[in-house]
Amino acid sequence: MHQRELFFKHVAQTSPAPLGIEVVRADCATLYDAQGKEYIDLIGGISVANIGHRHPRVVEAIRQQTDAYLHVMVYGEMIESPQVRYATALAKHLPDNLQSVYFTNSGAEATEGAMKLAKRVTGRTKMIAFNKSYHGSTQGALSLLGDEYYRNAFRPLLPDVWHYNFNDDAALAAIDTNTACVIMETVQAESGVIQPDRSWIAAIRKKCSETGALLIFDEIQAGFGRTGSLWAFLNYEIVPDVLLLGKALGGGMPLGAFITNKKWMDQLTDRPVLGHITTFGGHPVCCAAGLAAFEALLDEKWMEQVQEKEQLLLQALVHPKIVSVSSAGLWMGVTFASAQDCKKVIDSVLEKGLLTDWFLFAPHCLRISPPLLIHPEQLKKAAALIVEACNKVL
Repeated sequence: MHQRELFFKHVAQTSPAPLGIEVVRADCATLYDAQGKEYIDLIGGISVANIGHRHPRVVEAIRQQTDAYLHVMVYGEMIESPQVRYATALAKHLPDNLQSVYFTNSGAEATEGAMKLAKRVTGRTKMIAFNKSYHGSTQGALSLLGDEYYRNAFRPLLPDVWHYNFNDDAALAAIDTNTACVIMETVQAESGVIQPDRSWIAAIRKKCSETGALLIFDEIQAGFGRTGSLWAFLNYEIVPDVLLLGKALGGGMPLGAFITNKKWMDQLTDRPVLGHITTFGGHPVCCAAGLAAFEALLDEKWMEQVQEKEQLLLQALVHPKIVSVSSAGLWMGVTFASAQDCKKVIDSVLEKGLLTDWFLFAPHCLRISPPLLIHPEQLKKAAALIVEACNKVL
């Protein structure tokens, strides 16, 4: 059998119509398939490849770590240099109340850990989340996910989780002394890149402080320079009680984390002991790769180019069939009149060698989240192909 046949026979499918491109190589912001066709990568592995695919510093860090050791013990028992070095590097670039890092395998697991932490620290169960939010697909994270279409098939889910609209003052009124946490994306990803109103998110921070509820910011997609700053919460001049990271955290390897202060994190160590545990979380190879990617992001100053590249795209993505473009740095949602129109454009540009897709809660929006190091000429070509597709298929 050919690879394609084996893929459909033996690899679990997540949708009835996967892209089905057989990738054989990826470099910087370009993918190559088995037939030698090149694709400009406008997705970046869903905001994973912030410094591009196979960055040489990441590849070398992986090689060096595999020469030393792989998995040796469940997380938190051994002093493993890649974990220590990466946690220290992250802490150096975070506020004083975000200094204790718990590494996980993924962003969804980071969400799960943060939910348990909030219950333990506050002794409360009520959680406030937002419609059209995405925090992962595991049972607890799914309880927070902001769309009943995706939740309903798997009920019953966690009780005492309440959903409100993003940027709606009703959420403020709901935060009270029974609330364990408010969990929110600093930029709503899967609703089409929607930013919060500055005054509203500041009021959320104030109400959480007044009631003792933990404010959890999900920067699993927004983090690591995607919005033009290292952390998106810096754009709003407020600080969360807990920070969730994933996606770009591992430099292309699977890695997530939830981060808070040491006093709170230590509450997961007793009554019960091992209150939160993971076998492969913080895998040494993943941490080595993530640290190399983090250092490359900072040293090579890719964040300094984000606003210029954002403006390049905003100026180029103009067409009567494009309803609007929402953006937060090098991260955009290009809105069309319908999901059908968006899909036509996605399929058309794919034939021309441009890889993009849609958003989970906004299928009428085309996703743009390329590696931050993507060359301006690639962005110009990508925008031209999208505009050309509008003329051709809409």
